[in-house]
Amino acid sequence: MTTTTALAAPARARRTRRHPRGLASAMLILHRSALWFWLALVAVAAGATLWMYGWGADAAFAEFVRKGCADGVGNSGCDFNGPAYARYATANTVSGGLITFVPLLTALWAGTALIARELENGTARLAWTQSVSPARWLAAKLAVPAALLTAGTLLLVLLHRLAWDAHTELFRGRGPRQWQDTTNYVANGTLAPAYTLLGLAVGALTGLLVRRSLAASVGTFLAFLALQSAITSLRPYLWPVETPNSENGFPDYLGAIIGAGAEAVTGHDVVGFYRDHHPASHFWPLQLMETGIVLTVAATATATAFWLLRRRTA
Repeated sequence: MTTTTALAAPARARRTRRHPRGLASAMLILHRSALWFWLALVAVAAGATLWMYGWGADAAFAEFVRKGCADGVGNSGCDFNGPAYARYATANTVSGGLITFVPLLTALWAGTALIARELENGTARLAWTQSVSPARWLAAKLAVPAALLTAGTLLLVLLHRLAWDAHTELFRGRGPRQWQDTTNYVANGTLAPAYTLLGLAVGALTGLLVRRSLAASVGTFLAFLALQSAITSLRPYLWPVETPNSENGFPDYLGAIIGAGAEAVTGHDVVGFYRDHHPASHFWPLQLMETGIVLTVAATATATAFWLLRRRTA
């Protein structure tokens, strides 16, 4: 090694330590295939949503006008099986489905390619011994994907919300227009980016725990789905329900009122019924409550990942 090369190596190390953007650039180059995949996913979902907002909705509206349903879509006499409406429903499924699938994909990628593979191959330890501290390494691993994933997911949510609000009178409460449907519910609010950040945090923590790509993929898959299922099960109870109301919502607790005035699901001398539910006006309270829970769990998982890394590299 020449003297010039020997002197240049420490200088490059100092520049890497001083400029976090160098870590970000290196990470983008290392995971460029994942970046291209993410850009392609955003493009497909955005294209489907924009089509649904423009030509798709216009064609479905024209179809309803031809069938005489433009002023009475909410009644049972309207036909929702036409080809234009079927294409609209397909676009809604594609765009919303991709948005709701992003958190799981993020978790699997973070647990395997982002963290566990570098620990398994020894490239992470090599970086720690040369120019990057373990904490800074993990911070770059999480910050860069978090920024890109949040920006892309927010864009898709805004577009989906724009398409959702178009021709509201045409599709309200029918076909793919159920606000409480899981796909629409997640894709239309703050939950999509929140669950994506949760997936990133859970994947990183699982990757640090197991440090093997295959085991990390299985562990991340199970851990994320378990957390998501547990949080989702709380969804109907995050805001007080209303009763009675004829508007559809979730959950629907249908019971009977017996003669003595007590509420019961079954019984004698039934004098009336009650129906507890969440109307559409509860969308944002429920969204924000669940988003707060998801972000809290994500922050806890992230802090645990840093604590675990610091303990193992001390």
